[in-house]
This record gives sequence, structure tokens and C-alpha cells, in this order.
Amino acid sequence: MLEAGTMLLFCAVLFASVALGWSIIPALFVGVLLFMGYGLVRRCSLRAMASRAAGSVRSAGTVVVAFVLIGVLTSLWRASGTIAFIVAHSTAVIHAATVIPLSFLLCSAMSVLVGSSFASAATMGTICMSLGLSMQANPVMLGGAILAGVYVGDRCSPVSTSALLVKQLTHTNLFNTIARMLRTGAVPFVLSCVVYVAAAVVEWLCASGGSGFGAASAAATAGSARAAVSTNASSITDIGGLFSSAFDLHWLTLVPALLVIVLALLRVDVRLLMLASIAASVAVCVGVQHMEWAELLRLLIFGYHAQNPQVAALLDGGGILSMLTVMATVCISSAYAGIFAETRMLARLQQVIEMLGHRIGACGATMITATCAAALACNQTLTIMLTHQLCGGLYGDDESERSAQAIDLEDSAVVIAPLIPWSIAGAVPLATINAPTLSLAAATFLYLLPLSRMLASAVRRRSGFRTRHRSQNQNPGLAIPHRPKPMLHMFAHGFHPKSGD
Repeated sequence: MLEAGTMLLFCAVLFASVALGWSIIPALFVGVLLFMGYGLVRRCSLRAMASRAAGSVRSAGTVVVAFVLIGVLTSLWRASGTIAFIVAHSTAVIHAATVIPLSFLLCSAMSVLVGSSFASAATMGTICMSLGLSMQANPVMLGGAILAGVYVGDRCSPVSTSALLVKQLTHTNLFNTIARMLRTGAVPFVLSCVVYVAAAVVEWLCASGGSGFGAASAAATAGSARAAVSTNASSITDIGGLFSSAFDLHWLTLVPALLVIVLALLRVDVRLLMLASIAASVAVCVGVQHMEWAELLRLLIFGYHAQNPQVAALLDGGGILSMLTVMATVCISSAYAGIFAETRMLARLQQVIEMLGHRIGACGATMITATCAAALACNQTLTIMLTHQLCGGLYGDDESERSAQAIDLEDSAVVIAPLIPWSIAGAVPLATINAPTLSLAAATFLYLLPLSRMLASAVRRRSGFRTRHRSQNQNPGLAIPHRPKPMLHMFAHGFHPKSGD
């Protein structure tokens, strides 16, 4: 009972922080006090809890260093014109009839390169939304396509903070996990493309003279959704001209992004990969954009800030300071893991999850746990860490089991968190692009992926059961005979000692 009360109080603090728009970090510190207070009530040593917490934080040091490199990299890509070059040339292919599926594909490509859903939404997502609304696209479907797209790369990019966090938690090879993610995500990705193409065809038919109740209803729905969208983001018609006024869009600005792709294919360590791209970006900033060294050093810490307000609205951000929140979240959440291990606060809940795993499989139990954790945690990072902590007993400690847990986390906690309406994982990107909350229902990739994994897991379990059942019927001698346990047998039939006992 005390465990449930402590956890509910922590969740209440988290919900209050999110509802009031406050930083989540103070709420996480309150969680540390609550969980340590629980341990003291349970007569756990304060020194032992602090030691466990400190050890867990130290183990997160590697991923924190990677987050610093990501902050530097995203700032330099903005300043060097890399993102501007990609956006300016890719959005040129957007047309009214294809804006919804192309928005999904372009946001997916951008998120794979930058590894951040928030950064992808602020750049490619904002522009796709503005262009789509100017072309009279349905804002619900358009917002859903953009939200789904920015999480494609947030899940499987080699420079993604969530992918690096899962790698650190499960002690697995990042590129092996990415290869598995590409396989498990292929069918949901293709199905999402089909859904968005179908939506574009329906819109085109309605716009080109559809009549009747269905067309009128669709038009009314789209109109009401458009009315809910803020008009603060003005339509952008000349992306190339806008970025050309702020950057020299030379083809060399593409080199930092190409390095990431090539080195990732060669499976170079992700930290070396980012350092190589950072070095190339610095060379482009100085040699192509003619940036002063003092300005360059400043943006590494504080991020890029454009002088043109229109460019600033699209590209400002990055820098080491932009990663402080996620780094603090990881460190504090890592401290939770140590406290939980010392106090065994989650032991009963872990036993329930293990029992659920025996019934529906580790994959299904992880999906359900991730959904509940996302609803309580209100952010992606804490959802990943809580799901990993709670579902640890479902997997073994060998390499194959750790890899299985890594892919299950990527296909559950990473993509389910943005589907929770009150979670900042989905609310921030939608607010950034000024899309209605109803767009969550149109982010097909985010729920097709976990649903397809649960379906595949159920099919495998059912086919495995049938195979074992058929094998036992065909080879009765191999079947395990039914033998009641001795204690149960004694109570059922009485105790009859052998002669001589």
C-alpha cells in the first residue's frame, strides 16, 4: 500500500508540472526525495540508497557524453547551412496532391539525419505544415503524418538520444539494434505510406468536385480542424530564397550529413561518427559561411540564433545547453534505478509483470508496461527507463536476450510515449507545428508498429504451441508425463510410508 501511495504522489507531482508548463526537473528531484523517504520508512540505510543511486548515475556517464556531442552537432548543422540545404531542396518536390505522404517521408528522412523528433518538427515539420495548409491539406492528417515522420528517425537514427539511451541500458550493439529496427519497422512504415497516399487521393477527389453527404462531411471536418490551427505560422512559399539570404547553400554544406550516413553504414562508433561530422561542420562554418571563431564557440554552448526572424523561427536551437534537460532527466532517472534496487520498491509490480509475460509473452508485457509508464511519466526518456526497470525480469542476461529487450523497448516505449495526449513527447512537436491534438489519431506509424509487434508475437507463440502439441502427439514417448508434485499428491491421497520407513 505504501508503494502505491508513494508512486501516486510522484505521478501527481509530474502531472502538475506538465499541466502548469513547468520544467520536469524539479518534479524529478521531488521523486528522489519521495523514494528515499519510502526507503527510510522501510528501514533502508540512507548511505546504501545514496551509494546505489550514485553508482547508477555514474553508469549513465557514457550516454551523457553522447548527448553533449549531439547538442554540439545539431547546433553546427544549423549554423553551417546543412539543415537549410536539405530542407530547401527537399521541399521543392512538395505539391498539393502529394503533400501529406511527402511530409511523412521528408520528416522521416530529416529525423534519421538529425536523430531528434523536436528538431525535425521545428525545421522540416514546420515548413511541411505551413506549405500543406497553404495548399488546403487536412491539418489533422498532415499533423499526424509529420508527427509519425519525426519519430521514425528518433527511433532508429545512429545519433538519436533514445536509441543511445536504449543501447546504454541494455548493453547492446547500436548498429545491430538499428538493423533489427529496420526489419520490424518496414511493414508499419509501408502501411503508413499507403494510408497517407489514400488520404491524399481522398482529399484530391473531394477538392476536384466530390459531392454528397460524405464529401460535405469531410469538408466540414477539415474546415473545423483548420479553424483550430493557430495562424501564427505564416505560409512559406519560397524556402530556397529565404535560406539563400542567410546561408551560402553550396553543396559542401551537405558533407556533414553525408559523413553521418557513410560512417553509420561502416558501423563506426557513434561518438567517432559525431566527432567526424562536427569537424566537417566546423570547416563548413568557417570556410563556406565565413563565421568568426568567437561566434562559433558561442553557438556550441548556447545554440544557433539567426538574425533573420523567419529563419530564426525555423532553425534556432541546438547547443550543449539545449541538452541539459534530457541529460538531467537521464541522470535523475538513473538514480531512481539505484534507489528502487536498494529498497525493492517495485518488486511486487515486477512480479506481476513477469506473470503477465508468462501469459502473453515478453513483447506483449513490455508493450502494456510501456503504455502505462508513458501515461504516468509524461515524457519519453523516463518512459524508456521505467519500462526497462520494470520489465528486466522478462529477459535473460545473455546477448540475445538483451538484444530482444532492446528491440522491444524501441518498438514500445519510444513510439508509444508521443501517443499519450498529455505527454510532452507528442504535445511539443504538435505545438511546434501548430497542429491539432486530434493529429495523434493520424500518426499511423506510431501505433501500427507496436500493434504489428504484438500480433507477430502472438502468432509465434500460437504456432510454437501447436508445434509442441503436434510433436507430443506424434511422439508420445517424448511427451512429459503428468506427475503431481509430491506435496500436492500427499494432500490429495494421504501419506503412505513405504515398508521399512
